[in-house]
Amino acid sequence: MLAALGVEPTGVDGLANPLGLQPVRRACVLLVDGLGWELLGQHSADAPVLTELAKRAVPLRVGVPATTAAGIAAIGTGVPSGEHGMVGYTFALPEIGVLNTLGWCTHGDGERTDLRQRAVPELVQPQRTTFERAEAAGVATSVLSSAAYAGSGMTRASLRGGTYVGVHAIGDLAAGVLEALRPAPSFCYAYHPDLDMLGHRFGPGSLAWRMQLRQIDRLVESIVEDLPGDSMLAVVADHGMVAVADDCVDADETPALWHGVRALAGEVRMRHVYAEPGVEADVLAAWRETLGDRAWVLGRDEAIAQGWFGPRVTDAVRPRIGDVVAAMLGRFGVLRGTAELIESSLIGHHGSITSAEQLVPLLVAYG
Repeated sequence: MLAALGVEPTGVDGLANPLGLQPVRRACVLLVDGLGWELLGQHSADAPVLTELAKRAVPLRVGVPATTAAGIAAIGTGVPSGEHGMVGYTFALPEIGVLNTLGWCTHGDGERTDLRQRAVPELVQPQRTTFERAEAAGVATSVLSSAAYAGSGMTRASLRGGTYVGVHAIGDLAAGVLEALRPAPSFCYAYHPDLDMLGHRFGPGSLAWRMQLRQIDRLVESIVEDLPGDSMLAVVADHGMVAVADDCVDADETPALWHGVRALAGEVRMRHVYAEPGVEADVLAAWRETLGDRAWVLGRDEAIAQGWFGPRVTDAVRPRIGDVVAAMLGRFGVLRGTAELIESSLIGHHGSITSAEQLVPLLVAYG
């Protein structure tokens, strides 16, 4: 997007405008949380505007893990999780414990202690953001997201730079995008969370989920209808979603998954397992034996070597990745019915390496 705006001559891996986007003076990225490419294809009748745009589109692969914290950080920095460091919904930080990225608080201890002072977001994620780069180039830059997220750890880590505009509903999100695109050059990022939330609660493809997809289609239509000249709207997502089956394993009731384990993080579809020193091989063997062919279970070095977290993993990020990493296949999941009561009660989940979770749309409209 910055290449299309002429802010940076090269994009990913030094390629000039790698997505082939048309040069413009105004651009907006609208991230619809949880809008997977396959889900959109399966429910095209509920989203005629998005479906029409999809005829000229290709899917993007979000990388590992396929979760909101990693996806937003990837958009906010332009690098994979091995560099931006948001390697899960939760992950272990040395000398801090398990960080819940969305709340920027301790995870699993029942207290939810605010960690913004001990784990300073700008240090946990030190990469210069897309918005800082655009702003430095003289582009009017805006971040439009929930008013409740202003100043949050995740916002400071991944979306810092530009003007933060807190929104409350679809109406002022659409109005905010159009207002942000008035000046030229301008760049804005807008975030819609509700499709993901309903997918978690009722399942992707449920009636509630489909009704929300219809509202998102109208949101996009209303923005496209009023796009100013020489502008672009790109609709993307941070991940897809699957409905887990009934045969999930509850780690809190499975002793074999805890022998030699000091901490367990990640999410239902993608687990980071942190072993006590010296027993990493035993933990890897136990997880492989217990999960069998329902998951792809790798040691940290193997996962890094296979490029799960991108072509480069920094020294700061490396210890955040579990000594063992388990990516669930099919509709399988590893729950924590005691420590993660709410998360374990949900129907829809994401995080893993399946195409349903990895592939998201890039839908582009020009004014």
